[in-house]
Amino acid sequence: MRLHLDYKKAFVLLVGIMSVLMIGLIYIRGTASPAVAGQKKIGVTYMTMNNDFYKILNAEIKKSVSEHDDILYVRDPELDEGKQSEQIAYFIEQKVDVIVINPVKSDSKPVIGTLKKAQKKGIKIVAVDTQLQGIKADSTIVSDNYQAGVLNAQNMMAVLKQADILLLEHSNTVSATERIKGFLDTIDGRANYRVVARKDTLGQTEVGLPEVREVIEQGISFNVVMALNDRSALGALAAVKETKLSEKVYIYGIDGSPDMKNLLAGTDDVQATVAQSPIEMGEKTAEVIYLLAANKAVKQKYTIPVELISKETIGQYDITGWQ
Repeated sequence: MRLHLDYKKAFVLLVGIMSVLMIGLIYIRGTASPAVAGQKKIGVTYMTMNNDFYKILNAEIKKSVSEHDDILYVRDPELDEGKQSEQIAYFIEQKVDVIVINPVKSDSKPVIGTLKKAQKKGIKIVAVDTQLQGIKADSTIVSDNYQAGVLNAQNMMAVLKQADILLLEHSNTVSATERIKGFLDTIDGRANYRVVARKDTLGQTEVGLPEVREVIEQGISFNVVMALNDRSALGALAAVKETKLSEKVYIYGIDGSPDMKNLLAGTDDVQATVAQSPIEMGEKTAEVIYLLAANKAVKQKYTIPVELISKETIGQYDITGWQ
């Protein structure tokens, strides 16, 4: 009787193990290989997903890929160019058809080197939100970043006859440097508008706050903050409030994020932001992905227009979401 019971237990255990193995094999087959002949694979890597702009942009790409019943790999290198290079190498291993990249650093040697390997394999490259340097992407999709800087400078000059300006930058990306260049070119030759300090914030709130606090603690006086994006502008605002500056500071951002739009609508804490559209950028990127995957012609560069949002115009915008 004991032998019979042990045999039954062993049989049940064996069946259970085999069931687990079969489920595992089904899962591996379903996630690692195309379920449909001709299914496309797209790999996407953004400099960071700690920014709602990229989440919204990616949602548009994901929607299109889902509609085509294709496969999308999304990776976050967390502002680490080494990680981003490894992610691209993974995409190559997966034999993706198109790589979409928002580079951690526009001229990163490891990233550019791995992208060149991808191109040799016939993989198409699309750069979004900033350009690549050192390699020719099949297409680049960006906002009019230079004009964004111009618009902020024009607004500042319209409301202030004099300004001591703190610049918040992200020197590793072409898009951010173009925004600052547009701003500086617009005030060039006007002695009453002067830059008193420059800080690199990586476009992050948590970096912008201590950097601006340091400027304040050093006794450097400023009445304008020109930030490369809304996230760093919010870091500047937090520092200004934390240190209880008595003088009004005019804070400018670029993005048109819900956070900045809410501040514009309900407070006097910020002066303006320049609206980008991650929705439109995502839609255009999805369109370009499938044109390239079908070996059809695309433009070398697509530039999406931007527009200033101020207290005077905030009523024209949805403050609960992105445009």
